[in-house]
Amino acid sequence: MVLGFTGGALGGHLAGWRHRDAFPTTAMQLSCMVEMAKIAERGGLDLMFLADGNGVRQMDRPALFAANSPSDRPAVFEPVTLFAAVAQHTSRIGLVATATTSFEEPFTLARKFASLDHLSGGRAGWNLVTTQYVEDAKNFGRDEHFGRAERYERARESLDVVRKLWDSWATDAFLEDKASGRYLDPARVRLANHRGTHFAVKGPLNVARTPQGQPVVFMAGQSDAGKELAAYGGEGLFGTASSKADAQREYADIKGRMAKYGRPTDALKILPALSVFVGRTAAEADALFEELQALIPPPLAVSYLSKLVGFDVSEAPLDGPMPESPGESLGGTAIGRSVVEMARREGLSVRETCARVLPSMGGNMVKGDPRQVADFLEDWYTGKACDGFMLSMPVQPRSLRDFVELVVPELQRRGLRPPHYRGSTLRDNMGLARPADPFESAQSEASS
Repeated sequence: MVLGFTGGALGGHLAGWRHRDAFPTTAMQLSCMVEMAKIAERGGLDLMFLADGNGVRQMDRPALFAANSPSDRPAVFEPVTLFAAVAQHTSRIGLVATATTSFEEPFTLARKFASLDHLSGGRAGWNLVTTQYVEDAKNFGRDEHFGRAERYERARESLDVVRKLWDSWATDAFLEDKASGRYLDPARVRLANHRGTHFAVKGPLNVARTPQGQPVVFMAGQSDAGKELAAYGGEGLFGTASSKADAQREYADIKGRMAKYGRPTDALKILPALSVFVGRTAAEADALFEELQALIPPPLAVSYLSKLVGFDVSEAPLDGPMPESPGESLGGTAIGRSVVEMARREGLSVRETCARVLPSMGGNMVKGDPRQVADFLEDWYTGKACDGFMLSMPVQPRSLRDFVELVVPELQRRGLRPPHYRGSTLRDNMGLARPADPFESAQSEASS
């Protein structure tokens, strides 16, 4: 199974940063990020993932703004820049950064992720997002955000252009032959010459072909448009299903869409989010959970729930039924829809919904000793609910260290994780094929 972790230094719990075992300070602290990457690499985890945004959020919700939920990130490094630094302290772990197709141009996206792939020796991944937070648009000269349909049209076209640009140069284009004076072979470069609905890009990219051929492309959208885009061009997908049965349905649905694009199902790895509370004993895991829950006052819990589902829940009685969404917003997310559907399906109150979703920030959760955690992971993985997991660690660095020291050896004992990294690139370690060099393909066709 593929294993990655969400690398926010705040931890994955709303109160994680307040725990005594959390980092003392996290705002703009490179040392925290390097420490987490090293711990994860020591445990053989495949990738470190950084979500991102394009603005300061929740200023209209003072209590939530002051408490700083892990998904808001008011003071964080730009992730590709950060990973360029982290790459110098690691050698194997994949580095997956978020960047938006709504507010960034394909040439810039292609250039910075190709650069990261070179700087890391082939460990870069791009989490392609369309940006769900409506207010971010105002930082990019727009009064309103793009509608969902237009966002996904732009995303697909942007992905096509980025991949054309990544294929600008042949692997052997740069000769650097001192004797002949030929630095490069002009026959081994090509223009993109793209002119589409949203973008016009001539190319070529001014970065050589990368160690992986192309960085790995991740996505997170779980709407129908998001699933279709993942089937079309995603190589990693962060899942949001609220149960194993839902995950199995989503897994079969998305994999079933790939054939029409000529893609084998193993070309896309589906990784649901999973918050892990692990202890040396189940009682130790329970104690950590209760300590963290006690640090969230009910008003803050309701405020975060409102943010998660995309509409205000504060006027609803705490012990009354969880309200239905008043309608889909431009910034609605799959996680929010999943939470509302779960509450309706199980008849949960607002208080009960908070108790269910806040420990995992809206994803799934497992709590117990190493064997219990490994049992959960194995059950989902062998049950075709996923290809691995995107792990969320409640308290950093404690929870990540505990997972590496306690759970990873148990997974290795069961043959679910290798004893060491399978290769030097992120593609190697995720079991993904290397994209063909189009210049080599053209040569093969010409000679056949």
